[in-house]
Amino acid sequence: MQFSPTNGDFTFVSSTDSEELSGTIDAPDITLNMGPDSTRDAYATTFLRQRGYGWLLEVEEEDSEDTKPLLEELDIDLKDIYYKIRCVLMPMPSLGFNRQVVRDNPDFWGPLAVVLLFSMISIYGQFRVVSWIITIWIFGSLTIFLLARVLGGEVSYGQVLGVIGYSLLPLIVIAPLLLVIGGFEVVSTLIKLFGVFWAAYSAASLLVGDEFKTKKPLLIYPIFLLYIYFLSLYTGV
Repeated sequence: MQFSPTNGDFTFVSSTDSEELSGTIDAPDITLNMGPDSTRDAYATTFLRQRGYGWLLEVEEEDSEDTKPLLEELDIDLKDIYYKIRCVLMPMPSLGFNRQVVRDNPDFWGPLAVVLLFSMISIYGQFRVVSWIITIWIFGSLTIFLLARVLGGEVSYGQVLGVIGYSLLPLIVIAPLLLVIGGFEVVSTLIKLFGVFWAAYSAASLLVGDEFKTKKPLLIYPIFLLYIYFLSLYTGV
């Protein structure tokens, strides 16, 4: 019994009846409807590439090996900041510290941290002083910088900003002592003068070089007055 094939059925042909079989299978034309958004995106992509703006569509792959720690990204060197703090707190040349690194290799985050710490100490009972201390640090350093340049000094504003900021550390050191012996006016006054001289000497010894020659007092005196003003913001005088 033999069935004639219909459309869509297979036709089995015996290999003995045909010497060679050949043919092709046409691929069906399938169109995927991805919606109007995908068509619009494809048109925009083609439009940009035809006009030479294909680079806008390129996405750079981030290399995980190139990722740096946050401190390195912000250019914060804690060891360098710690060394500079020691140079400021111990300004005597006999101690063997290379104090010129505070001036020759200025940074921003270390002095900012010192100024913020001094501001936090000064918050006690006078919160409004914080912003004023930061303002005095920025513009006071600018005044010292302009005066140094007028007198013939070879310093940058960044160097002055860093040295003035770091040299606030002596005032931070004497702050707890003033809280303890605040009732003894004579001793308290002596400690204040010692702190101001300490801070002014640390800053002046770094900023006032040999290039000033006989003009050194003209720069040392404004630095001394600046730290007196910083101390007055802390004590409220």
